[in-house]
Amino acid sequence: MSRSLLADASTRLETALKYVSISEDASERLKYPKASLSVSIPVRMDDGSLRIFQGYRVRYDDTRGPGKGGVRYHPNVCMDEVQSLAFWMTFKCALLDLPFGGAKGGITLNPKELSRQELERLSRGYIEAIADFIGSDIDILAPDVYTNDIIMGWMMDQYSIIQRKISPGVVTGKPLTMGGCQGRDAATGTGAFYVISALLPKFDLIPEKTTVAVQGFGKVGMPIAELLANAGYKVVAVSDSQGGIYAEQGLDIPSIRQYKQQHQIIKGVYCEGSVCNIVEHKVISNAELLTLDVDVLIPAALENQITEENAPDIKAKYIFEVANGPTTSEADKILEARGIYVFPDILVNAGGVTVSYFEWVQNRSGLYWSLQEVNQRLKEKIVTEAEKVWSIAREFSVSMRTAAYIHALNRLGEAMDAKGTRDYYISGSIG
Repeated sequence: MSRSLLADASTRLETALKYVSISEDASERLKYPKASLSVSIPVRMDDGSLRIFQGYRVRYDDTRGPGKGGVRYHPNVCMDEVQSLAFWMTFKCALLDLPFGGAKGGITLNPKELSRQELERLSRGYIEAIADFIGSDIDILAPDVYTNDIIMGWMMDQYSIIQRKISPGVVTGKPLTMGGCQGRDAATGTGAFYVISALLPKFDLIPEKTTVAVQGFGKVGMPIAELLANAGYKVVAVSDSQGGIYAEQGLDIPSIRQYKQQHQIIKGVYCEGSVCNIVEHKVISNAELLTLDVDVLIPAALENQITEENAPDIKAKYIFEVANGPTTSEADKILEARGIYVFPDILVNAGGVTVSYFEWVQNRSGLYWSLQEVNQRLKEKIVTEAEKVWSIAREFSVSMRTAAYIHALNRLGEAMDAKGTRDYYISGSIG
């Protein structure tokens, strides 16, 4: 990239600052991460060799509460990416009015190349390396790309060993048997579904006549695709890292999900029980999916998928960002000029961190909620904030992304100004 991911992400902050009244001190502090940690993690591999993995943890801001953010396992993980993700988390938590700051972590690797035992040793080694940097009142971890409840359970257990006490609040997204929360595994997709269901009717779109393409048929893309299909939307295309499929007549999402879970590949199928029959479909690439002639496009994979190169070819009129940072700032300008509505990641994918907050609260209180209670609380919270962002967008005649940042900035600015500058001055002389 010609410039860093964080620099590109920060342009959204500069745009929104024009519409808020916060102090210069507050706006200046939000341009830089508070603390960034880089660690080397030695892991004994199954063949007896030793490999060193690079890990990161960034706490971007903790004005509104302890840092909160996932841990990503991916070959592209680097400090710039982790700082950018922590930046987005800062605004996401403020937007949803959660008592958290923004944080993020990751390890540079291809997790598909490691055995289960190697992944466990790596995950525990990561916690060993960052244990002094995290805590239930300091910085709270969660799952992200290629991490799941099992890995979160290893991390929570290792932290508890180090602290010599059970410490469930340091990690969210854990197994239910270790203090996890009902609905956390599907929370990002569920929250996105609630946002889509609240905002699309404002454009007089009805599910049965609305076509959808989902890029990223994984742990987030699967639930959102299935929820939309069950609600009557016509999901015509899905993809994963290996490519995608398209069927103009619509896809049977539950069958495709069942087939992928069994075979680890995507095909257009219709399943009855354990028998799946292939139905007519077209094999497409991830790039082709982004430019399909559909009503709604849902990028649910990685960042920087919609750029200034392919933005002129986007045909969808409504983009709901379920991935973090899938659209570059330059692409934003092109899409806005073309009249395409982009509903930003810090709103659309905030269901995950919201239910992580619910899990953290339950760990601290010892009282646990049913799936119905969790989803009802999530729906109320995320739809309330979506309506506020919609009102701000109309009030200032700005994009939904800028409106979301305005809303979050107002809350962050109030908290920062209430705490003061907290500057330290050294007086006196030496010698």
